Amino acid sequence: MHLVCPSCGTTNRIPAERLHDAPVCGRCKTMLMAAEPVALSDAALSKFISVTELPVLVDFWATWCKPCQAMAPNFAATARQMPEVRFVKVDTDSAPAASALYNIRSIPTLILFNGGKEVARLAGAVSASQLIAWLQQHLSR
Repeated sequence: MHLVCPSCGTTNRIPAERLHDAPVCGRCKTMLMAAEPVALSDAALSKFISVTELPVLVDFWATWCKPCQAMAPNFAATARQMPEVRFVKVDTDSAPAASALYNIRSIPTLILFNGGKEVARLAGAVSASQLIAWLQQHLSR
């Protein structure tokens, strides 16, 4: 199983049966399966999505956005409940290239990637239970 380190961008190979053993990056020792969202930049996002073999849920948000601020705790709570999904936050003001690449027109926007491809998109703030149900629906396909 390939996992990209959110800190240094190194691709790490972790046996699938060892994913729940708190693996760390071979280069920088950052936890690879932390059950919390990680912030990524324009430069890091593309590799993270394309190489990481687990599903990746990206939250496109901005610091000034009230719905984004309201949804942040729900996104974090869902990350703790679904450790088999990598949760990423991208600040649209700091990452304009990623926002343009993924055609972000409103925030918050959530995009679920699997195998490097977009499989689902959700615009607007949702509760943790709604987010879990939405993820389970799209991951079971």
